[in-house]
Amino acid sequence: MNRTKLSLLTAMLICASMASCGKKTNQQVPEAKVEQGTFYIDIYEEGEIEAINSTNIVSPNIPWRFGNLKISDIVTDGAEVKAGDTLIAFDPSEVRKAILDYEDRLIVSNAELEKMRAQQELEMEQLLADYEVTRISHEISRMQLESASHESEIKRREIQLNLDKADISLARAKEQIENRHKIQIEEMKQKRLSIRQDEERLDEAHKTLAKLSVIAPAPGIAIISQNWSTNSKFQLGDQCWSSQQIIQLPDLSKLKAKVNINETDISHISKGLKVQIRPDAFSDSTFTGYVSTVANLAQNKDDKSKIKVFPVEIVINESNKNLLPGLTVSCRIIVDEIPNVKYIPLEALHIQGDKSYVFKKTVSGYDKVEVQTGRTNTDYVIIESGLDKGDKIALIDPSTLEQKEEKETSKK
Repeated sequence: MNRTKLSLLTAMLICASMASCGKKTNQQVPEAKVEQGTFYIDIYEEGEIEAINSTNIVSPNIPWRFGNLKISDIVTDGAEVKAGDTLIAFDPSEVRKAILDYEDRLIVSNAELEKMRAQQELEMEQLLADYEVTRISHEISRMQLESASHESEIKRREIQLNLDKADISLARAKEQIENRHKIQIEEMKQKRLSIRQDEERLDEAHKTLAKLSVIAPAPGIAIISQNWSTNSKFQLGDQCWSSQQIIQLPDLSKLKAKVNINETDISHISKGLKVQIRPDAFSDSTFTGYVSTVANLAQNKDDKSKIKVFPVEIVINESNKNLLPGLTVSCRIIVDEIPNVKYIPLEALHIQGDKSYVFKKTVSGYDKVEVQTGRTNTDYVIIESGLDKGDKIALIDPSTLEQKEEKETSKK
């Protein structure tokens, strides 16, 4: 009977032990290995891709008399275009109306010019005829005076007065012709000037009409600019002023990333530092680059923030169809490289007071091991002593899993 009880107790202990082992395998402790190699001190920052060289497509510069520029057609944002493709068109109704008005005015003005020319010719013919009559009358008076030698003094005096009167009339007729000729010249000049102004404005209107369709000077990807009036990208129906940037045609063979570095980190940034660039939309792709420009002056992070940042430009070494202006990228700037050191993930390190320790895996479980640490980066910390390359360490405190298991067991 005692042997039976003993055997039963032993069997129960074995089952309990097996059940306990099963629980540990169901909730394994996440682990990592101690790595050895080059350790990178880095700074991560998000930025946006821009083209180093880009053709700015601006709205045409048109005279104020043709009204406002209103977008009637615009290329799709991000569309691939060829040289000669229409990028943007503006409403031509005001310009076409002006063209019709100037054409009508020119028809009327040219008709008036011909009428004026005919009237002036008729008027001048009449003046010349009157002048000829006056000249003949003057000639008769002169001849009468020459043949009046046998006439009485009174008669001769009368003839002389008639000649003087004819002299005045002849001089007045001549002066009238000269004055009228000058007036006619000025009238024709003013009329021709008016016609020339209308012709120039008509020509200007035709040139303006041609400007209302803006074509691509080179192939590329059309990037529509921000309309600060609406706080969104330009679209159909938007109005803009002359020479306003509407579209960019970037040179995709040379790109850069622009990031803003916090004022606390800017002292670590210098030209030439290596950078790893990862597009958020294509996280499996990584590109390389280098810091090309570091701003000397800080600026506010945004309109509502007092945080100061420094704009930094990063030249991207490669070109790729997935790299397009406007894409958000994560940039890892390599500030320093420390060769041949051991390092572990930051989450494996635990700090208690002024001491640092990890949970090192052993044959029987995990031992709490004190370590000496060095510099850190975003993800890892250097281990100067306490661990060897290849050692396995727990990423969490193993006791937390045991406590969790005990709570779950007590609930059952």
